[in-house]
This record gives sequence, C-alpha cells and structure tokens, in this order.
Amino acid sequence: MNTANLTRSETAARSAAITVGDYRVELDLSGAPDQTRQDFTTTTTVEFAATVEHTWLDFLGLSVESVVLNGRTVVPDYDGARIALSGLTANNVVVVRATGAYSRSGEGLHRFLDPADDQTYLYTQYEPADARRVFACFEQPDMKAPFTFVVTAPNGWEVLANRPVTAVESDGANQTVEFSPTLPISTYLTAVAAGPYHRVESAWARKELDVALGILCRASLARYLDADTLFEVTKQGLDFFAEHFDYPYPWGKYDQVFVPEYNLGAMENPGLVTFTEAYIFRGAATAAQYEGRANTILHEMAHMWFGDLVTMVWWDDLWLKESFADFMGALASAEATEWTDSWVAFANRRKAWAYLQDQLPTTHPIVADITDLEAAKLNFDGITYAKGASVLKQLVAYVGREEFFAGARRYFRAHAFGNTTLADLLTELSAVSGRDLAGWARAWLQTTGVSTLTLEGADIVQADPRPHRLAVGLYDFDATGDLVRRERHELDIVTERTPVTLAPAPLRLLNDGDLTYAKVRLDAESLHTVQRSLDRVTDPLARGLIWSALWNAARDGELEVQRYLRAVRDFAAAESNMALLTAVLANASFAIGHYLPEAMRGRWRGEWLETCWAAMHAARAGSGAQLTWARALAAAATVDSRRADDIRAVLLGTAHPPAGLSLDPDLRWAFWTALAATGAAEATELDAELERDDTASGRTAHRRALAARPDPQVKAAAWAQALDDTALTNDHLDAVIGGFRAGARRDLIAGYDHAYFANLRTVWDERSIEIARRIVVGLFPAADSLADVDAWLAANTDAPGALRRLVLEQRDHLARDLRVRAKQSHRAT
Repeated sequence: MNTANLTRSETAARSAAITVGDYRVELDLSGAPDQTRQDFTTTTTVEFAATVEHTWLDFLGLSVESVVLNGRTVVPDYDGARIALSGLTANNVVVVRATGAYSRSGEGLHRFLDPADDQTYLYTQYEPADARRVFACFEQPDMKAPFTFVVTAPNGWEVLANRPVTAVESDGANQTVEFSPTLPISTYLTAVAAGPYHRVESAWARKELDVALGILCRASLARYLDADTLFEVTKQGLDFFAEHFDYPYPWGKYDQVFVPEYNLGAMENPGLVTFTEAYIFRGAATAAQYEGRANTILHEMAHMWFGDLVTMVWWDDLWLKESFADFMGALASAEATEWTDSWVAFANRRKAWAYLQDQLPTTHPIVADITDLEAAKLNFDGITYAKGASVLKQLVAYVGREEFFAGARRYFRAHAFGNTTLADLLTELSAVSGRDLAGWARAWLQTTGVSTLTLEGADIVQADPRPHRLAVGLYDFDATGDLVRRERHELDIVTERTPVTLAPAPLRLLNDGDLTYAKVRLDAESLHTVQRSLDRVTDPLARGLIWSALWNAARDGELEVQRYLRAVRDFAAAESNMALLTAVLANASFAIGHYLPEAMRGRWRGEWLETCWAAMHAARAGSGAQLTWARALAAAATVDSRRADDIRAVLLGTAHPPAGLSLDPDLRWAFWTALAATGAAEATELDAELERDDTASGRTAHRRALAARPDPQVKAAAWAQALDDTALTNDHLDAVIGGFRAGARRDLIAGYDHAYFANLRTVWDERSIEIARRIVVGLFPAADSLADVDAWLAANTDAPGALRRLVLEQRDHLARDLRVRAKQSHRAT
C-alpha cells in the first residue's frame, strides 16, 4: 500500500473521529546556509480530541526521532509517510520531533542558493498535501486549526509566516522568531519563508481595518522590483473585494514574496502569498505580461475569501476556490485596474486552455470525482480553473450580478473558517436569487465536454447540447471601412437546433461578448470576411473571439491549417492587443510544428521566420509588439537557421538590433538557444554568455542552450541527466528537457522512444509527483504513430491512475497532431 497517497474515504473517516485543537510548529533552519546539510529539525505539538483509539499523523521526512503522546514517550511507529498513534483518549497532546529534508523540486521547504551572491533562500509550497514534508500533521483540508510557528534562522534574515511576529530572541548567530497564532486554516495553506529577502513596505486601510503590506524578492533582483506598481494593483484589489465581499480582510497582514524555482504562478497562503519570480521582469515586458501579473495578484487575493476563509471539504470541490478566483481575477482586473480589457485575454487564452482540456479523454466535470491525492495533484487544470470561471460568468448572467455577490456574502458569513461543498454554495445563491440551481449545476458542473455552436441557415446548431444564454453580433463595414457591430441579439438556446432570425451581414459572430462557454464556428460568408478584413474589426473582444474560432477550427481539422497561418501572416502585425498577439503568434508556431505534414513544414518554417523578422523591424520602436515579435523570431529561428548569421551579428554587436529593441538577458538567451539548436553556436560562446549573465536565470538558460545543440552525444547526456540526475532542481530539469527537445530534431532523439516507455513506471515510483510529471510530459515522444504508446497502455493497465492519465493525455495530443496532418495531406492531394 502506498501510504503517502491519502484517499478520500480514509481522510473522511479520520476527520469524523478527530477534532484538532491547535498546532505549534517549531522549525530549526539555522543550518540552511550550509549546502552540505540536507536536513532540518522539525518539532510539532498537536492538541486534538478523538473518538477512536487509533489514528495517524502524516509526515514525509528523513526520520522521526521521538513521539510523546499524552506525556508518555512511545516508540515511533513510522513507515516513511505515516506516524501511527495508538491508545488515544478523549483529549490528546502529541509532540513529534523529526528530521525533514530541504527540497529541490519546489515541494515542501524549497532551498535555493543564489549564484549571484551565494545567499540562501527558503520558502514553502504545500498544495495539495506537502505540509507533511515540513511538519507532522493531519494533512487534509477539512481539519482546520490555528497554527503557531516558531522558526530559528540566521540573524539578518527575513523570517515570515502567515501571521505577524510576536517575539524575537537572538543568540548572536541565530534568531528564533515566534509568530502569532493563525485563525483556523488548512495545513496546505500554512507557509514559511526565510532568507535575506529584499523587502518593501506599504499599508492599506479601510474603515477600522489597517493592513500592513510587504513585497519581497531576492536581494539580487531588488533593482528590478517595481514595488510601486505591485502595491497599486494590490490596493486596488483590496478595495474591490472589500466593497463586493463586505467581509473584512481576516488575515492581519498581506505579504507577497517572489520566490525562485517556483512550480506555480502563485499560491494563496493567507497573509503570505508566494509568486514565481517570472513576474519580476529583468528587461522590457509587454502589456500582456503586466496584465497577466495583475490578474494573478487579484486571483490570489480573491482566495483570501474563496479558499482560505471558506475551504472545500476535499479536492472534489477544488473548483469552489479556483474557479471563483479565476473569475474574480478577471473581473477585478477589468473593473478596478487599468487592465479594462482583461476579459479579452480571458476569452482567448484562459478559455483556450479549458477547451483543450475539455476535449481530452481524461476530461472531468468541474465538480470532479477525486478519490486520492495523486488524482488531486493533476486536477489543477483547465477544467477546474478556466472552464469553471467561464461557467461562473454564465452563472452571474443567470442569477444576476447583485444576487451573485449577495449570495457570496451570505456564503462567507455562514461558513467562515469552515469547509463546504457545492450544496452549501448553491443554497446561498438560491436563497438570494429565488432560482433553483440544481438543474444549472447538473448541466454545467456535473457534465463534461464543450459544446460547438454553428450557424446553419436560419438555425444555431450545437453539438453536445447545453443551456446557453448567448448573443449573436451582426457586424458590417462603416463609412471608414471598419467592421463594427450593427446589431446584437441575445437569446437562450437549449436544444440541438434553435431557429433564429438574423438579417444578412458580412460577419455574424456567435457568442458575441463571450457570454457562454462554447467553441463557435464561423459560417462561410463570415469566414470569407475575416480572412479579408480581420484587421478592420475594431472591438478587441470580438477579434479575440474570431481568433479563437479560427484556432479551434484549425486544431479540430475543420479549417485548413494553411488558411489559419495565412490569416496570422496577413493580420497579426496589425493586432494591437498584446494578449491576443502573444497567443496568436504562439499558435502559429505550434501549428507549423504539429499540424502541418512534413512536406509542408519546411516552406512554412522559412516563411514564418521571415514574417517574424519583418514584423519585428516594422513594429514601433520600443513597443510591446516589437518585443513580442522578437520573441516569436527566436522561437522560429530554433527550427530554421536562415537568419542565424543576422541573429549572431546582433548578439555579438557587429550589427545593430532594430531601434528600440532592448536586448535584455532573457531575449539574448532565447536567441542563443535558437542558434545552439540549429548548430550555429558553440559551447564556448554559450559559456561566454553565461559570464555576461551569471545569475540563476542565466544558469538555467545556459543549461537549456547547451542541451539544445544538435549533437548525438549532447542529446545522450541530456537524456541521462533528465532520467538519472536526482540532484537537478525543478527548473534545471525543465531546462534539460527543453534543450533535449529544442530544434524538433526527431532524427537525433527518436532513438530514445523505447527507453521512454521502459522507464515510465520507475520514474513514477522513484521521483516525486511534480518531478515525475515533468519527465512524463516533457519527454513524451513526438512520434509518427501511436503504436508505442498504445502498447504501453495495454501492458500497463495496473499503472497508477495519475500516471495513466498523463500518458493518455499525451497520446490524445499526438493523435490530434496525426489526424490534422492527415487531413492537410489529403487536401493537398
């Protein structure tokens, strides 16, 4: 039995029998700067009531030194994942002294050594169940309790936890910091960070509430930290949620810390939100990047209520926090910040993620059936986030905006510091809206799949019917030649075919305004119009829906891929919305590499490279468009060497880049990686670039570029590193895998296909799920047939469900590639 993989049934039984009083967690991190030391001491005191004689605490560490239960020292009964407790009474106190291990995978207590200044940084990441890597606990979301953290760390370090500091003692070399007790929270929401972080402070106040604000990052990144911009968005968000939720921010302070080698975009630890350092821009950044960062800040802030204050009972209802946060992030961005077009990015990027996930054979309802932790780990996906948020947008239209927020306020008041299920939320929304939401929940939350809407004559036809409230926009050319909306018709559709009376128009756009969750197809006349005049559509949301319709039709094989690529070639340079431009350029690159037959690929790679080169030079100097095209050029040059000499000249300073283009370190590395992947850069040149940028990001990029070189020995070394080098950090593993795959050189890496499948079970058994997932997905072969993957699936019916899910998803992506390519070949003949 895999005792690390907790099941829903056993945790439900445990929470029914155990009521936690509180925790005191003492961590000795004073030895963290010593890189030869891999361990730390952790001592947990838990008070709890019990109605059973036996239970267990969860702990994933190196060893358990002692267990004292109700004042009696007992021999630790520890199997590497669970500490068994026997002889329980009605009220109990257990003290566990153990040894934990510093993480290099981003799970648990992650340790990072900054190569820029040799400083050590620590932070925790627990969701869904990695608090047990740091302290012994009842690791499940429905066993909330107050936590008091006491952390010993070197003097001079910033030491942070969810709550403010109450006491500090120092012995000269080290400090022991005690924090005030948290309000009741789940184990996965506790957090600690420690290190010589650079800190900037501010404050936010409303009525009787004063909240101290902090923003932190590594000292070597301090010069890039735009704290004023970050604080502005933070305060705008706190104002928005205070007004709409009418429940005072409950967590005392609000620190936001940007951390290295992070597995996620961010995590909503109450009072101590962690973010990826990718949101600290070392060079120029586009409006899309700033908008995306603002959205993430507001997404995590919404969690302070949806998820932290009120938490799901088990991971089946993960959507109760993630769908809401995704929706609220976009809503708050649009209504409280400068990013008023945030719904455009949502419609084109977030929903694209949902549409992709919802068409996989492993799709699941928004309210999922999550039987264990391995399944939970993989459920942080496009269904739970983006589809759920899309459905909530439909729900707001269905019950009414005021009623929706009134229901949310009732929900917070009724369940503050508790745990809930779907029924609890629907009860409050039904009470204020007067609507019975059971049918809506069945149609949207408990089913799978994405509807496809098409105009056929005078009917709207939908595959996979659901109830939709949507609009149809009729667009016509005005006197200046722009395509503008002339009429808009809102209607409800339920059945497979719905009659609709629409006047003729050059462009008839289904789901105008993006009210519902569905793929839409353009009718023949509308398709003809946009392929001549897409750049004349003035509304960015309408353009986003058109780009989305074209992309979905191309990846479904219903629109010739070359027609999609011609639309990108003809109109992308005129796209003013940076979120749309970024997505469209990425889609074009993907389409060439995945959906075109080999015979067509070479011509389009060259044409796309020249399109990017010309657009980069034509874009306004210093603009986000110029930078976006430069990044697309780097990606295109990774598989086509025809601009290698020009790129090299710019990097070496013998030719000037386009006026206004900042060759920041990240862009330089993207160009060097492109040269390396096509055999146009030597290792010595990559080493010289590392000397120029000997930072954490530089070292990671250097690994990727070295592994990208088209040399059989280089690929063999990269393969061995990815499979066998357990010292690689999460980011370094990604770099090695990315370099191995760079250049799309199947002639160099196809020979590893058999080894990939032969190693899958071992990788899953011996590596953490985060690292294993990166290997399983990152190294999946881009083969020309499904034979090998089908053989593995047939021979491994007993493989863990989470592993089979990943393989099945990768199989489906490959099957789509092959299917769409075959259609293009058939059309070509």
